[in-house]
Amino acid sequence: MSNDPLLTLDYYSSSCPTALDIMRKEMECVVLSDPRMAASVLRLHFHDCFVQGCDGSVLLDDTITLQGEKRAATNKHSIRGFKVIDRIKNKLESECPGTVSCADILTVVARDAVILVGGPYWDVPLGRKDSTTASFSLASTNLPTADQGLLPLISMFLYQGLSVTDMVALVGAHTIGIARCKNFRERIYGDFEETAENSPYTKTYLNDLKSICPASGGGDDNTTAMDCVTPNLFDNSFYHSLLKGEGLLNSDQEMYSSLFGLETKMLVQKYAEDTFAFFRQFADSMVKMGNITNSDSFVTGEVRRNCRFVNT
Repeated sequence: MSNDPLLTLDYYSSSCPTALDIMRKEMECVVLSDPRMAASVLRLHFHDCFVQGCDGSVLLDDTITLQGEKRAATNKHSIRGFKVIDRIKNKLESECPGTVSCADILTVVARDAVILVGGPYWDVPLGRKDSTTASFSLASTNLPTADQGLLPLISMFLYQGLSVTDMVALVGAHTIGIARCKNFRERIYGDFEETAENSPYTKTYLNDLKSICPASGGGDDNTTAMDCVTPNLFDNSFYHSLLKGEGLLNSDQEMYSSLFGLETKMLVQKYAEDTFAFFRQFADSMVKMGNITNSDSFVTGEVRRNCRFVNT
């Protein structure tokens, strides 16, 4: 890893000086017309980095010779926004052909998306190369699932070089975005009432969730916001819902309610009390996650002309 070329903030300053502006303007249009897309591109970046590093592998379509990651169980109904990336890539290709990698696009637009819905700014180091491979098997094993217990969740982040602090901050991205019934059914018909406060509001909220997500007989693809208070605003209200025991996903609530969660519980409380502490840590942890490299892609990698396919 230590031999990887260092990523730099000014990587495109001479080869494509307008790159960051083009990406920002496109994301402004996208999020204005569909605020949910902010969460979608953020998730794309996360799902990219946890599988063989931040190398754009998540964007590759299946071909006769390559099995992509899009159809892995953890991705299949979970990731979207590919057309947005295509559009941005096309703009960049006409401005600076063969210069800006798809992996860098994902990293920058994730940051821009967060800012556009009220979250923090951070500088994005650049210079990633796009992989010529993808890993269906790693996509199936490396990505957290909604029903995960706390210890397996922590070990998944540690495996990527991310600390418990990074994990609790990064999961705060669930302040925006939605979840499918299939991913929260077990929670709302399971221990939700045990962890949640016994108040009229909570009962109403749980009944609403159950009407969206029946215990059986379909509805798997019905969705609801992970932060029901401010679903399109990047803030710390997600952590408030964990304090009240109302986290929608089991894996989220575990950070506060698990018996093993002494450290995570303190961090949840800290971010619930202090938005700026959350924002600072989220920004630092996003840079750290964005620096997970695929060392192979620095050697065999490329700048794809079309993010969906390896160059021929």
